[in-house]
Amino acid sequence: MSRRPVNVNLNPSRRFGDNGGSLLSGSAYSKSRSSPILSVALIAVGALLLLAYSYNGGRGGGGGIVKGVVSRVEGHSCTAEVQRAIPVLKKAYGDSMHKVLHVGPDTCAVVSTLLSEEETEAWGVEPYDVEDAGRSCKALVRKDVVRVVDIKYPLPYRPKSFSIVLVSDALDYLSDKYLNKTLPDLARVSVDGLVVFTGYPRKQRAKAAEVSKFGKAAKLRSTSWWSKYFGQISLDENEDAAKKFKLAATKMSYVSNCQVFHLKSFN
Repeated sequence: MSRRPVNVNLNPSRRFGDNGGSLLSGSAYSKSRSSPILSVALIAVGALLLLAYSYNGGRGGGGGIVKGVVSRVEGHSCTAEVQRAIPVLKKAYGDSMHKVLHVGPDTCAVVSTLLSEEETEAWGVEPYDVEDAGRSCKALVRKDVVRVVDIKYPLPYRPKSFSIVLVSDALDYLSDKYLNKTLPDLARVSVDGLVVFTGYPRKQRAKAAEVSKFGKAAKLRSTSWWSKYFGQISLDENEDAAKKFKLAATKMSYVSNCQVFHLKSFN
């Protein structure tokens, strides 16, 4: 599976070479003449593969907003951590969790989980192409519930469009230059706060698969680095929300595998 930064000029259509098709046909014809038993075996294997593909595709859901979108991010990710933290976030933020925007890779899975919660409206921003996404995710994109957007540029939302903005993983792949633009813009579209999930420098290292998936290795920054950076761009940490989150996490035996920062929105 490959993940690439979104390209607005991308043509999603795919073509197969004529030479490749004729080679496959000739090979099948030759084998059918030389070994009828082998041909039967190949047909049986193909049927089994088709059956498995149909089963897995069916589980992905059809059109419309479908619950239970399967995560496409391999291995550990802070986006997966967001899904684990949703009950804790609801305790900490209360009514503010009724209108939520999630920004980050695999946002379809997070949005699907949020939509399964009672009295919760949710939207998502996917920073990477979704060519290989399942039908459920593509249905969310068609409905504009999830948008594929390059987050290095202003988000396509009006100021204070959402009560809470959750962001995960995406900031770890931005240089300092683009962080200066993206973080303030995330705060711009929120009313009651911004919650950032980011990796620990010493606990999480980008694997080769992650590098090819996102096009570059994650730049994991320390807690002290983030705290200093928030001050530099005039984003205040929400100490009250952080305390409520910590208390709820203790009561619910939740331990995060990522750094979690609670920030105030711009006034």
